[in-house]
Amino acid sequence: YGNNPIRIPIHKSFVIYYIDREKLFCFYWKMEKNAQKLNQLKDVLKGKKTLLVVMQNYPDPDALASAAALREIARNTDGIQCTVTSGGIVGRAENRTLAKYLHLPYHTIDKLDIEKYDLIALVDTQPSTGNNDLPDTVTPDIVIDHHPIKRATRSVPFTDVRSRYGACSTILFEYLKMAGIEIEMKIATALLYGIRSDTQDLGRESSKEDIEAYLELYPQVNKKVLRDIQVARTPRSYFRMLEAALSNAWVYGRAIVSNIGQIDIPDIIGEIADLTLRDEDATWTLCYGFYNGQILLSIRTAETDGNAGKVMSRIVKDKGTGGGHHTMAGGQIPCKDLNAKEKKELEELILKRFLGALNITNFDKARLVKSESKTEKEQKA
Repeated sequence: YGNNPIRIPIHKSFVIYYIDREKLFCFYWKMEKNAQKLNQLKDVLKGKKTLLVVMQNYPDPDALASAAALREIARNTDGIQCTVTSGGIVGRAENRTLAKYLHLPYHTIDKLDIEKYDLIALVDTQPSTGNNDLPDTVTPDIVIDHHPIKRATRSVPFTDVRSRYGACSTILFEYLKMAGIEIEMKIATALLYGIRSDTQDLGRESSKEDIEAYLELYPQVNKKVLRDIQVARTPRSYFRMLEAALSNAWVYGRAIVSNIGQIDIPDIIGEIADLTLRDEDATWTLCYGFYNGQILLSIRTAETDGNAGKVMSRIVKDKGTGGGHHTMAGGQIPCKDLNAKEKKELEELILKRFLGALNITNFDKARLVKSESKTEKEQKA
């Protein structure tokens, strides 16, 4: 009592743990919040037969794992049948390997009649963000996400948006745990990889809850499958895009901008942004490429006081859509009807807005990777 901690012995494996009053309050508060959210979700699911789970257009491991986990919850609620969809492809080799391992019944949304489903859920994305193909005229019934909440999301019957979390997978893990649903090895493996990939091994914007979920999931995962996902074999087109990205990467002071050009794996945009941020002198990176009538953009920053989401919003203002977190962001700008000159002008505007948002004015533009001359190559031979 008073300033003294409440000491409650909890016996587990013959070890006694003592929890102080503040930690005990936080623990029970989180449990109560999760229980309330789970009950609200079950109320929405109750009596329904079909659920359409919509991910972002080019789903990453966090989205795939979250969709699989929500499917498990729905199955355990009156045996609801689920369909998982998005507006694009699962591009990266790692993501395709994960989707195959999960046996997700994946369909592109343009092939589906969304009106036939009793419920529609968005996971790891939100309405009217531009990164999913759910029509703006359709209001989903469920939104579970970890990105900053959007205005359109507030009108959704059930929402659970926790922008403090590093991964949507952590939210779904807490739901499964609270519901008492046994987490099978496939789901555990997917959730852990979703947390790992979105937080870069818990090193980027991870919360205490992400770390706790990761540690609890790790003993349950299939270590061999986890390794197979991480070292998944890639097509040679991946290496051609990688070469193009590095060849067309330019240094502007503390920022690096890379134009990959035409791409056939949209996920590579974020991968290149992560890769170029490893340059020892760079604190901001922007990578973009052309895919399916759009310019796809990805931003990363290593600055602790930076806000990649705000920078992306400034870049796409009146042109497209985008947003994100403090250290990472994504966006898209339609360019299908633009001619070559107009596309060039759009690229120049993107660069101008990016550098302007960072207050980068005086710089010596230089290639990130300087090509050797024929003479230099002959001297090394």
